Amino acid sequence: MDKFEKLQGIAAPMPLINIDTDMIIPKVFLKTIKRSGLGVNLFDEMRYNNDGSENPDFVLNKPQYRDAEILVAGDNFGCGSSREHAPWAIKDFGIKCVISTSFADIFFNNCFKNGILPIVLPQEQVDTLMKDAEKGANARMTVDLEAQEITTSDGDTIPFEVDAFKKHCLLNGLDDIGLTMEKATAIDTFESRSAQSRPWV
Repeated sequence: MDKFEKLQGIAAPMPLINIDTDMIIPKVFLKTIKRSGLGVNLFDEMRYNNDGSENPDFVLNKPQYRDAEILVAGDNFGCGSSREHAPWAIKDFGIKCVISTSFADIFFNNCFKNGILPIVLPQEQVDTLMKDAEKGANARMTVDLEAQEITTSDGDTIPFEVDAFKKHCLLNGLDDIGLTMEKATAIDTFESRSAQSRPWV
């Protein structure tokens, strides 16, 4: 998993509330167990017309937001079913940070496990960032995980809270496997001692 330290990028405004995981990645695309390739189907039903053409009114289809790396969203983002494909699709599209007033618990935790930083802020601050995102590609936000600050395109800073353990994992690019591998030497030592003391196992 890539390290998340400081992100400076375009923020896309998506003020819709209750965006559920089926809206993020419809169930028809859940046949794969690969984490890559789902970005093209992110927000599929909103992003494309029935004939497969792009919906020009959808925010991520607009030229100024095609390379967005930050998503400023409405309340209760990621609700619905617990599919891990939702953060897979978000990450594969290129979005590395989602900001909202609240997230569904399972989606929130799945984001951290997949290298995405979900940030919870009060409504007033989300509104400020939403307005900043509406300025388009020339308005870039900076998300500094180490300092736990968001800097708007105008230079204003907004602090945010993040769990210390989850912060450690993102800063060091550690998913569940990476955390286990940090203990590889201790595991090998245990296995060696166990094999000597209990050869019958």
